[in-house]
Amino acid sequence: MPQPSAVATTSTRSVAVLGPVEGRHSEILSTDALAFLAALHRRFDRRRQKLLQRRAATQQQIDAGILPEFLEHTAALRDSDWTVAPIPHDLLNRRVEITGPVDRKMVINALNSGANAFMADFEDSHSPTWQNSLDGQINLYDAVRRTITFSGPQGKHYKLNSLIATLMVRPRGWHLPETHLVVDGTPISGSLFDFGLFFYHNAREQITRGTGPYFYLPKLEHHLEAQLWNDVFLFAQQYIGLSAGTIRATVLIENILAAFQMDEILWELQDHSAGLNCGRWDYIFSFIKKFRSDEAFVLPDRALVTMDQHFLASYVKLLIQTCHRRGVHAMGGMAAQIPIRDDLEANAAALEKVRQDKLREVLAGHDGTWVAHPGLVAIARETFDAHMDGPNQIAQTPAPTRVTAQDLLTVPPGPITEKGVRHNVDVGIQYLEAWLRGVGCVPIYNLMEDAATAEISRTQLWQWIRHHSTMEDGRPITAGFVRDVIKQEIETLRARLGDAAFAASAFEDAASLFVRLTESDELDDWLTLTAYEHLHPQSITGTGHSHG
Repeated sequence: MPQPSAVATTSTRSVAVLGPVEGRHSEILSTDALAFLAALHRRFDRRRQKLLQRRAATQQQIDAGILPEFLEHTAALRDSDWTVAPIPHDLLNRRVEITGPVDRKMVINALNSGANAFMADFEDSHSPTWQNSLDGQINLYDAVRRTITFSGPQGKHYKLNSLIATLMVRPRGWHLPETHLVVDGTPISGSLFDFGLFFYHNAREQITRGTGPYFYLPKLEHHLEAQLWNDVFLFAQQYIGLSAGTIRATVLIENILAAFQMDEILWELQDHSAGLNCGRWDYIFSFIKKFRSDEAFVLPDRALVTMDQHFLASYVKLLIQTCHRRGVHAMGGMAAQIPIRDDLEANAAALEKVRQDKLREVLAGHDGTWVAHPGLVAIARETFDAHMDGPNQIAQTPAPTRVTAQDLLTVPPGPITEKGVRHNVDVGIQYLEAWLRGVGCVPIYNLMEDAATAEISRTQLWQWIRHHSTMEDGRPITAGFVRDVIKQEIETLRARLGDAAFAASAFEDAASLFVRLTESDELDDWLTLTAYEHLHPQSITGTGHSHG
């Protein structure tokens, strides 16, 4: 088994690689690339840590009853007329974007899917084992150079078509570490690790091939976090000799606090902006998490929290108005449905749900949308083609209507049901089990589930227990009741899988962790951060090989 290695930079301080380096991983973790990562860490990690501390302080204010408002000191910025830098040619038409993990087969299929862009994901649909993350970098390195191929177990061979989607990359959020790379005794940010390796190895090659280094930025909560990204971009471009503004980034508005700072986020990223995206599932999760202490913000069953609810419709309206006023794309969100091959009637119903979701988006004014499966690209494209004549509809914005703080904070009505409780337990545990095995994107009940939907599942259960919520039949939702449901769901899974398959799974670990997450006195901010230490403890200490 390869041993962990330590690579010294020209500095007297050290860069230590604590995970095994196998095969082509050494190409990605080259001395020069590690020096670049170390430079990013040393220049920006202290600011990152301060911004994370700011998040914690803001949460304390919300817990004390201080609700978010639009910032007073940036009112003049919001009221003034300005636009972001002109959009690159290959980002003008983004009507259909496909997203997915950086698995080698997925990368090929997504780039070949007929979508305009592919967001290769190191975040919510990625389980960040050391091997997964390095393999993903290799896969994207090969994809950029069009040398990527894959042969399946049945002998089927995959390669890129002549026409492929524009590549965009989503690194991890600011809160997540990469514990296998330690700079001067401190783990590097997962954000800087994912961004830095991809940018260093591929930015020049992408430019040579007529495109550029394009990114999605997740989990931002404040415009100063966008400012940090902008400064990272400026430094990175200067480091390898590229012009400022070469990098373009779309920010996911997937946090309720970021919804109050959309103009400010675009302003911070002006020369590097590629617009905003409605990250709907994480947005719902953040609504629960941020207002965790206020029983007035208890949400009903997840299935009832749909995009026609006032707080979500208002968020969509504000995002579209903001982006179009600033001359940039307003991207729609994910339809989680996937094709159902063995049931034609159910498949038709699922496709109609996708069609209606995309119709809502294009009529609202979105310039593009997301799908999770190649089989949905055509229906999304047909819907946008029918209602959007040009490459986008940035210039076709109706007169804006005012969206208030109250609009963004209106709690949707609806009951909590036993079915809703059980569904959250079922989906949450099934996803967490897969994630612990190194699989970050999982089809469950004909929906593509990722970390965002699992976050909704566990935070809703925590919220219902914390605030002594009752189901529509009057029964209370207690920790004991949820624990019993977890036990019942585990036994159902054991019976479905059989003893041998169940024993080989991570369901018992997932259930134990899920109990902890739903019963804790304080709500854990991030499932993925809490579960990270359970993901691959051996490879973190350098004594074993990550699995995934």
